[in-house]
Amino acid sequence: MHATPNVQTVEKKFLRSDLPEFRSGDTIKVHAKITEGNKERIQYVEGVVIRKSGSGSTKTFTLRKISGGIGVEIIYPLTSKNVANIEVISRGDVRRSRLYYIRGLSGKAARLKSKDSFGSSSEGKSGVPVDA
Repeated sequence: MHATPNVQTVEKKFLRSDLPEFRSGDTIKVHAKITEGNKERIQYVEGVVIRKSGSGSTKTFTLRKISGGIGVEIIYPLTSKNVANIEVISRGDVRRSRLYYIRGLSGKAARLKSKDSFGSSSEGKSGVPVDA
């Protein structure tokens, strides 16, 4: 469903344009603001984006990281003031928008291909030039 024009004008106040574009499969580092008592600090969380959902001011993304051998998934709202910054570490080459299958994988099998690792179009799968 689409929001009414009145709702859209209110939501525009809360949208953030300072965050980079990222997709499912990308490895990102989130700078999250943590408040402990009256002190505030920034904690860095690095992991793989396994989904993005919502629209407007309700956009969220789910980040999966491995902490002490255990998979941890954290859902962050994109419009939250507790997300100070987002850095894109690497772009993942995936064909799906929901990467729930990663939950069942471990070790090397849980790695995603990186878009940076592909050669030019004149090279084959092994990186050896292909004759025309």
